[in-house]
Amino acid sequence: MKAVVIRKAGGPEVLKIEKRPIPKATEKETVIHIRAFSVHRYEVLTREGGSPSVKFPRVIGVEAVGEVFEPSKNSDLKKGQKIVIINGGFGREFDGSEQQYALVPDDIVRPVEFDGSWADFAIYPETFYTAFGALKTTKLQAGQTLLVRGGTTGVGMAAMVLANAMGIKVTATTRREERRQMLLDMGATDVVIDQDGKLETEKAYDGLLDMVGAPVVSDSLAHVNRGGIYTVVGLLAGEWLWKNFDPFENIGGKYITAFDGVDISNELVADMFRLINDNHLTIPVSKVFKLDDIQAAQEYVMKHDRPMGQVIVTTD
Repeated sequence: MKAVVIRKAGGPEVLKIEKRPIPKATEKETVIHIRAFSVHRYEVLTREGGSPSVKFPRVIGVEAVGEVFEPSKNSDLKKGQKIVIINGGFGREFDGSEQQYALVPDDIVRPVEFDGSWADFAIYPETFYTAFGALKTTKLQAGQTLLVRGGTTGVGMAAMVLANAMGIKVTATTRREERRQMLLDMGATDVVIDQDGKLETEKAYDGLLDMVGAPVVSDSLAHVNRGGIYTVVGLLAGEWLWKNFDPFENIGGKYITAFDGVDISNELVADMFRLINDNHLTIPVSKVFKLDDIQAAQEYVMKHDRPMGQVIVTTD
């Protein structure tokens, strides 16, 4: 089988395809035939050495879709079952998705139902789970209003289509006027321009999902109704700490939380795929690559002028 092995931190050239034997199942680990996965910008950071907990050599990639190739001795998994893998040490503590077969602990292998291509399937695992978990954390009900700050991100778009299917009224933000119509076409009831860290609206919402983070937190909270919930999801701005933050000015009568996706719930995954399948939910795919072109895929995901959507790699 082919595996993309990083032996030292560096540029795209350190992504080396090696031939390895297909692993064998153990008592508590199942062999998964990986069919496709999404490429994320933070995995580029890991490749460059920006994730100190990841030790090389390593096959990176924190999520995948595929099928059971050889079940473990103690599992109820069946050969050929469609599965998703999301985090749980995958691609960080042990080898991840950038290979054709992976040995995976049973407790992070999640069987799901999906009728579509592997490339289509690969848009969902982490991106939609993060969005769905954040929506659940924000505790909105049908008929309430949501602002998605960072609406053109993968998680932002996933949150928008999931929230629509849940009966929530969604407004999305973008920094680029030319993307307004695309967000409206995807189901946003309104689009707000984010100009230099300020939202060009006076409206407030029952909930807010923030993909941008620390530099805009005060402006974001100004657009949350009293009694509403503000949920931090991403850190697009690259800053972690809230500076010069006045809690009395910013959070009077409001609630703040964060969704980190650390604990993956089987129930939440199942609920999410029921919503996806029942409503035929999807978001755009920017480009699909083959595993042999992993270097180009990682370079492409970092481009600022590429089309909106997920970057997918298929392994066959």
